[in-house]
Amino acid sequence: MLRKFKLLGVLVAAIILSISAQVDAAAPNWNTNVIQVTGMGVAPPNAVSQAHSAMMARRAAVVDAYRQLAEVVNGVQVDSETTVEQMMLTSDIVKTRISAVIKGAVIVSEGELSGGGYSVTMELPLFGGTGGLAETVIERPTKIEPFPTLPVDYHPPVDYTPPTLPDYQPPAIRSSGHYTGLVVDCRGLGTINPVMSPVIKNVSGSKIYGHKNLDYDRIIREGMATYAQSMSQADRAGSNPLIVKAIRLDDLNATPVLSMDDADMVLYENNSSHFLENIAVVFLY
Repeated sequence: MLRKFKLLGVLVAAIILSISAQVDAAAPNWNTNVIQVTGMGVAPPNAVSQAHSAMMARRAAVVDAYRQLAEVVNGVQVDSETTVEQMMLTSDIVKTRISAVIKGAVIVSEGELSGGGYSVTMELPLFGGTGGLAETVIERPTKIEPFPTLPVDYHPPVDYTPPTLPDYQPPAIRSSGHYTGLVVDCRGLGTINPVMSPVIKNVSGSKIYGHKNLDYDRIIREGMATYAQSMSQADRAGSNPLIVKAIRLDDLNATPVLSMDDADMVLYENNSSHFLENIAVVFLY
């Protein structure tokens, strides 16, 4: 009998460790731009009733969820060089605002666990205007900077053939001048580092896309891009996206780099379609 209890204890411990590992692995969903965590709690042994036990377990679960949110938020990359935690260390104002954002997280589901305990799932938007993380960590530029101008002798390609993607069949007739978005294929270049304020550069190092080129209030509401693992997740770019292949990743793998030809073509097509201004950008990883 004693051996059975020991085995049961080992099994329970293994389950708890497994749950903890899953909880601690929480990270931002860069396709939906949401942070979601699930906190778990158990009642203390001195609970005086079943209702008191459930209340105390719920409180413990909420505290655990807030702890996890703080850990995830601290590690979020604002840009290629700065994390939220670094911003908090250099500014008490930012620290206070981020604490308020975390406390404003929304409970999306909760309930008692079989066998005792309680779970609470919370969500915190990276973007979304008031209540989102972006408004606290992305600086409002003094003015909107224009996109780079094209070389005076630039001529668009007569018949552009997009990269072959195994998970996407482009329209039979591609509509130059009517592209709905931009897809930058970064697959095969290493693991891209998602950031809240991404940049796209050309091979000479010039930025062709950054938050200073865009309407600040819009990017705070909607974000600048999504990160997708396949074209089936690239809805943000619309039904007729311009697709280009990055040639490398710079800035700690946060910045896709395009060839000069592709970068110039993106700017040329944007002059007609305005998909960059509409932040219809997707990075495949």
